[in-house]
Amino acid sequence: MALMTSRFADGLATGPDLEAAAESAVRQAVSGLSGPPDLVCFFICGDDPDEVVRAGVRAMRCAPGANIIGCSATGVIGDGQGVELTPSVSAWAATLDGARVTTFALDTLRADDRYVVIGLPDREPDDRVAVLLADPYSFPTDAFVERSSEVLGDLPLIGGMANGLQGRGSVRLFRDGEVHQQGAVGVMLSGAMNVSTVVSQGCRPIGPTMVVTRAEENLLLELAGQPALARLEEIVSALDEDDRELVASGLQIGLAMDEYAERHERGDFLIRGVLGIDPEREAVAIGDVVDVGRTVRFQVRDAAAADEDIYELLEAHQEEFGGVDGALLFSCNGRGSSMFGSSDHDAMALRDTLGPVGVAGFFAAGEVGPVAGHNHVHAFTASILVFSSPRV
Repeated sequence: MALMTSRFADGLATGPDLEAAAESAVRQAVSGLSGPPDLVCFFICGDDPDEVVRAGVRAMRCAPGANIIGCSATGVIGDGQGVELTPSVSAWAATLDGARVTTFALDTLRADDRYVVIGLPDREPDDRVAVLLADPYSFPTDAFVERSSEVLGDLPLIGGMANGLQGRGSVRLFRDGEVHQQGAVGVMLSGAMNVSTVVSQGCRPIGPTMVVTRAEENLLLELAGQPALARLEEIVSALDEDDRELVASGLQIGLAMDEYAERHERGDFLIRGVLGIDPEREAVAIGDVVDVGRTVRFQVRDAAAADEDIYELLEAHQEEFGGVDGALLFSCNGRGSSMFGSSDHDAMALRDTLGPVGVAGFFAAGEVGPVAGHNHVHAFTASILVFSSPRV
C-alpha cells in the first residue's frame, strides 16, 4: 500500500510481469492523492529492455493528463523500501497546486569541434528546480551538469543517471508518452512551491585540511608545501587498522566549498575519488581538476559515516523548513545493500526523519545535486528533492 499525503503519494510493485507491476505502482501513487496528479515519476527495473519499454508505456497510460517522466534502473525505491536487481516498478505522484510543470527531453548535436545540448526549456524568473534523468552512456552528464550555471544560472539540478540490468544499450527513458533510448529527460518545476534539496555524500574526513600548493590538471603535486604522496602516506600511517582498510577500499578527497570558513568538517566538501598515485612524481591523481590555493582534505566512506551524515542532514532540514509532504530520492547503486547491508536504508532514513510521506526514486549510476549553490555529479551519494508543507 502506498505511503501518502494529500499532495504526494508513492507506489511500489514487484514481480516478473512488469506491465502489471507498472500499472499497480502508478495506480497506488495516483490513488493516494486528493486530486488529479500534475506530475508522475516512475522507475523500472527489469531484465529485458523491451519489457521495460512495454511497462513504461503502460505506466504512462495509467496517468492521462499528467506530466510524466521515468527511466529504467538497476533498483527502485518506494513504499518505504528499496528493491535491487529484481523486477520491480516504483511510482511517485504529486498534486502541485497550480505550479507550472514543464517536461523536456535533451539530446546532443555536433557543432564544429564541440557538442551542444538541445531541448532545455528557456529559463523563467519563477523556475524553482529541474529534475534530470540521464543515460550515462549517451549523454555528457558530467559536462552538462558542471557547466549548467552558464545556461541555468543558480537553478538547482537534481536527479540521477539511469541504467539497465544489461548495461550499455539497455537504458530507457520516458517522457509524456515518448520512449527515448539515449539522451536525458527531465522536468522543470516553477511557480509557488516550497522545494529544497538535500545532498548526502556520506564521507568522514581524515587528516588535516591542506592547501594545494602545486597541481597539474588532475594531479596533486604538493599539499601544504610538501609532496602530495608524502602527505598522504603520513596521514595513512597515523590511522588505526579499520580506517586503513577503508583507505585501501576507496580513498576520497574533499574539495572545500567555502575557502573562508574557519574550519572544514564533514559536509563542507565536494567529494571526489582518489584515482591513483604517481610514485615518480610523488603525486596523487583525483577525479577533478583543482586549482592551486584550493583547500582539500582526504576522506573515507563507510556505512557508519554515511548513516550519520544522511540523518544529520535530514534532521537539520526539518528544523529549518518544517513539515514535509513528499520527496524524490536518488540513491547511488553503491549504497543500499552493498554499503548498509539493506536496500531499505536511505528510504527508511527519510521515513524516520521526515515521517510517512510520499517518497519514491531509484538506485542511480551517478547522482546529481547542488553543493554550496553549484550543481555537481556525485558518487555514493543520496540526492533528495524535498517538498515542504506550505507555511501558515
